Amino acid sequence: MKTVAAFGEIMLRLSPLGQERLFQSPCFQTFFGGGEANVAVSLARFGHPVRYLSVIPANDVGDAALRELGKWGVTTEHIVRQGKRLGIYFAESGANQRPAQVIYDRDHSGIAEAKRGDIDWEKAFAGINWFHVTGITPAISRSAADLTLDAVKAAESKGIAVSVDLNYRSKLWKYGVPAAEVMAGIFKFADVGIANEEDCQKSLGIEAAVLVQSGTLDIRAYEKLTRRVMDQFPKLSRMAITLRESRSADQNGWSAVMRNRKEFMTGPRYEIGDIVDRIGAGDAFAAGLIHGLDIFSSDQEALDFAIAASCLKHSIPGDFNLVTESEVLALMKGDASGRVRR
Repeated sequence: MKTVAAFGEIMLRLSPLGQERLFQSPCFQTFFGGGEANVAVSLARFGHPVRYLSVIPANDVGDAALRELGKWGVTTEHIVRQGKRLGIYFAESGANQRPAQVIYDRDHSGIAEAKRGDIDWEKAFAGINWFHVTGITPAISRSAADLTLDAVKAAESKGIAVSVDLNYRSKLWKYGVPAAEVMAGIFKFADVGIANEEDCQKSLGIEAAVLVQSGTLDIRAYEKLTRRVMDQFPKLSRMAITLRESRSADQNGWSAVMRNRKEFMTGPRYEIGDIVDRIGAGDAFAAGLIHGLDIFSSDQEALDFAIAASCLKHSIPGDFNLVTESEVLALMKGDASGRVRR
């Protein structure tokens, strides 16, 4: 299997119990997570050697984050230990017609204040076959965006395949440079692109004639959107877009589409009810796609695996998708009843 590196910020997540509002009671559940770390853990669970690259403070909270990554098989020895603090985010689960919400507390985190030269990309990429980044890290600060750009350039120079999940976060882009201006420069180094329709519009400035609030999605619009993205970014070999039909916080339809340089394909659709935790589902899709492209002979199988993997994430609390390859394959084969396995 390919040896994968992921670069980004792992954070401490604080969530109220169940479907409580923030501070409704004095109790919080704690998790560690973050887009790129979520992908790293999923890929390690699928059997890949995985290296996480980041800047994490040398304190007890940072130590706990490294222990959590190591527990799931992610290698952390190339992480730079510096900075004042680890980023935090508060996540309140939605229910029925009340949406979930996220509040970030990431200013002055180790990675937000890291500068060019703090990470030795030559050492970081030694023995790596695949590199994954998202649009979240470049949104944190100008210097974090510079580091991300340096990383994808270094990966390309070494012949390492690059995947970029656009992951637009409106609450983070606050340092005065439009997301599209930054992300276009990073995305041009991508071999595999991952997004939803909002990501394409906000991070790349490519409009999509879709209305996600309606609860139903027109696949023809995504066929056109993927073609436009690939026309604009000729290095891309594949462009995948996740499709979420949000009827309420608890009831979603879930699928995805993908285009390569030969064809456009649609994947299976899952109806997900009683969602446990949707945070990290897109990252579970990204990891599933990377793994699927590595183990399957066809892009269609890779897409189907990614959708199934991310479907299962909706059943697991926390950011990490703690499923195995065999569980994903079982769902792909139609085992969706949820019956007890004895």
